[in-house]
Amino acid sequence: VQLQASGGGLVQPGGSLRLSCAASGLTLRYYATGWFRQAPGKEREGVSCISSDGNGYYSESVQGRFTISRDNDKNTVYLQMNDLKPEDTAVYFCATDILPFCSDVSGNGDGRNHWGQGTQVTVSS
Repeated sequence: VQLQASGGGLVQPGGSLRLSCAASGLTLRYYATGWFRQAPGKEREGVSCISSDGNGYYSESVQGRFTISRDNDKNTVYLQMNDLKPEDTAVYFCATDILPFCSDVSGNGDGRNHWGQGTQVTVSS
């Protein structure tokens, strides 16, 4: 099983990025998939999760700005990030759960079974 996260970069405040999490070796639509982030000196936190039925869930800090989606044909989960703020700067990771539903969306993701390698998002002017 491999998760490949990509799409990070440097963007100005108010800008947008779309992260991708492409999977091989497992079918994402059967499992909950979450996005997590870790800023320097801070604990990893969850920002969003999509359940097997396609419902998206968000932490309070990104609600209304981020949108999670999944393309079943491409076996890829996306995180569209709009109105980015400097506090969104972090390494972003995707991870799958063994369960089909999302739980503890804003938690640190301990117990998730598969993790991508992370992609850096930097929001700065």
